Amino acid sequence: MATSNPFQFIQQVRSEVSKVTWPTRREVLLTTGMVFVMSALAATFFGIFDWVFRSGLQMLWSFFA
Repeated sequence: MATSNPFQFIQQVRSEVSKVTWPTRREVLLTTGMVFVMSALAATFFGIFDWVFRSGLQMLWSFFA
């Protein structure tokens, strides 16, 4: 592994960071909103599935008990 000068390393880091395409504020807000919506939908889906599955098992358990 080659060693380099710390100043040269910082210059290389700054050069690479300048190549990054940063998202706009609107893009960040839009994708954050989409994450919240998808999380709420997933939580609702799994909550309903859990309730149906639990109810089915309780009915099955009461049938055999």
